[in-house]
Amino acid sequence: MIFYITDYKNRTYPLPLNPSEFKLTAERDDKTVTVVRLGEISTLGEEKLQSLELSFTIPVDIRGEHFTSAPKAKLPRKGQSYLTWLAWIKNAKHLMRLVISGTKVNFQGTLSTFTYGMEDAYAGDYKVTIKISQYKPHRAIKVGSSKKKKTAKKGKRRSAPPKKVGRGSKVVVNGVLHRTSTGTGAGATERNAQRKISLVAPGTKYPYHVTTLSGGARGWVSASAVKAV
Repeated sequence: MIFYITDYKNRTYPLPLNPSEFKLTAERDDKTVTVVRLGEISTLGEEKLQSLELSFTIPVDIRGEHFTSAPKAKLPRKGQSYLTWLAWIKNAKHLMRLVISGTKVNFQGTLSTFTYGMEDAYAGDYKVTIKISQYKPHRAIKVGSSKKKKTAKKGKRRSAPPKKVGRGSKVVVNGVLHRTSTGTGAGATERNAQRKISLVAPGTKYPYHVTTLSGGARGWVSASAVKAV
């Protein structure tokens, strides 16, 4: 098994000595809320960014080391050269890739954490820790303003009936958030916040449970605190 690191210029070096372990973390942004007569429930969130952390050793004199996990011909001569390369990857703010032969690990991301030093009063090895964080490409989309069509003036029109508010409705919230629909655990105050109703508890003092538009739980609010949009 060999651990290969590749920078964005497609330069690849294996780790001189394999780490004793590696961990790839994958999480979801789940939340928990309390519902009357039901208790605590969980709301499923979106996938969070994955990360992979490695702790390994780089010999000060790589070519002089009696044993390495990878062929010495594919490695820099000195450990400091390897450290300089890792620091360059982090500061370049570009994508990198870690591939572990013999496994399905082929992880692309950014080198978000890089620490190194010496331990136990031994000057022959550098102890290194790196963390590779997943990167999701994104960009802002410019939206042009649309011209409003002119309409002929007519007589007075009756105002439209108020929109109904229910589970799944998008609303604007102005009011205090509570931990339960009965009003316990008063917390932050929402001001002109665009939210979505995830749960409804009819007959309670704070009947609407609201979340962010992406599903993050916020709390229970009164009926007067919400307005349909």
